[in-house]
Amino acid sequence: MALKILYARDISKETLDECSDKIWENEARIDPEVRKFSEALIYGVEANIGKLDETVSKYATNWKLGRMATIDRNILRIATFELLYTVDIPPKVAINEAIEMAKKYGDKDSGKFVNGILDKINKMERKEN
Repeated sequence: MALKILYARDISKETLDECSDKIWENEARIDPEVRKFSEALIYGVEANIGKLDETVSKYATNWKLGRMATIDRNILRIATFELLYTVDIPPKVAINEAIEMAKKYGDKDSGKFVNGILDKINKMERKEN
């Protein structure tokens, strides 16, 4: 759900609240815990987007953030947020979930692309923090 909302925000240029409201309206049967977790992710990404984009760009050698597929960019933002700003999500879980989302929603090379960047972020940025 977090990916769906961040993707909608990225392509529509509407506010996060506008995108969130529209999507939640269409997903009335979502478990309240899923919604709570998703909102923590989307608002966490939004609050830290500058640092997240800077970090992803630093490790995405030969890739500009704006040239990345919108799905890949938002998966990387979510997972980087989880790696750098959460304590209750193990790094391996954050990375594996991101890879699975990339394989499911991205193109044929998205899983490898996301894995490569997140592995570098995990090794270098988490060590520094």
